[in-house]
Amino acid sequence: MFSTIYIEEEVLESERVKNLLGRFAQVPQVICDRYGEVFNRKSQNFRLQKTAPALILAKKYGRKVLTAPSGYGYNDSKSYYFSHMLNCVYDCRYCFLQGMYSSANYVLFINFEDFEEAIEEKIEENNGGGVYYSGYDCDSLALEPVSNFCSHFLPVFRRYPDAELEIRTKSTQVRCLLDTEVVSNCVIAMSFTTNEAAVQWEHKVPSIEKRLEALHKLQLAGWNVAIRFEPLILGAEGLAPYETLFSKIFSKLDVQRLHSVSSGLFRMPVDFHKRIVKLYPDEELYARPTETENGMIGLKTAKESSQLLAIEKLLLKHISAEQYYRCA
Repeated sequence: MFSTIYIEEEVLESERVKNLLGRFAQVPQVICDRYGEVFNRKSQNFRLQKTAPALILAKKYGRKVLTAPSGYGYNDSKSYYFSHMLNCVYDCRYCFLQGMYSSANYVLFINFEDFEEAIEEKIEENNGGGVYYSGYDCDSLALEPVSNFCSHFLPVFRRYPDAELEIRTKSTQVRCLLDTEVVSNCVIAMSFTTNEAAVQWEHKVPSIEKRLEALHKLQLAGWNVAIRFEPLILGAEGLAPYETLFSKIFSKLDVQRLHSVSSGLFRMPVDFHKRIVKLYPDEELYARPTETENGMIGLKTAKESSQLLAIEKLLLKHISAEQYYRCA
């Protein structure tokens, strides 16, 4: 699974680290002072690293709970995100993380208790409420068998029923949830693109059918589930792939019990986009016309906006307007 495991010397004696290293005793292990020595090195080859990534076990310093970007959430509550991990095990061509980081290695911050304290402080600042997103800088469930993220953080939110946790994912690693008593204020939000887009750009991601089956099991078990259609990218096939996708998803799930459904266009910071174009100079997606607004780059809006409205019209044939929001 990992080419090497790097361990910050400061966390070497942690029980969480010891247990993890014991499970991967066959993987070469290297001690380092700080994770940045490995993760932030210059002249790294992201594409080469992605073929055999390393795992870096580290301690997170500084702020651990950050204000979510404007328009990211689904209601008017104050929204935050926290990242116990940097980078994703999947390899989606449209993902902003490959422009955000120069390294494809995974960083797992193991000081969960410090994250827990920071989350509780923020919840109490918000009179017990707020929405908290996990999965902004990683896919929280994809490495669950290694990180045991859910087993630690679900009990935190069980203690604060007016606060809401959203775990955004493309992973089918849901056994940890199915084996746990439902946390009513936790939402499992699964991301989907069309089959055509998935084949072209979503490498290593479980199939739509497998993700949908995982969501179906979670819904039957009583978990809140949500659907995220991001990014919306139309090809030569037009709207037909979205009609197929919507029919497949909403015929499988109990639509009335869906927590929420959202959609969002392809967008990312300009600097990230520039770095990704260098990684994929021949990628058709990055050859499309773009425009920039407030430091963010997206596909040409005149056409994209009309396509978004058409997709929303299709979507609202399956769900209620109250269930839907557009991710800005």
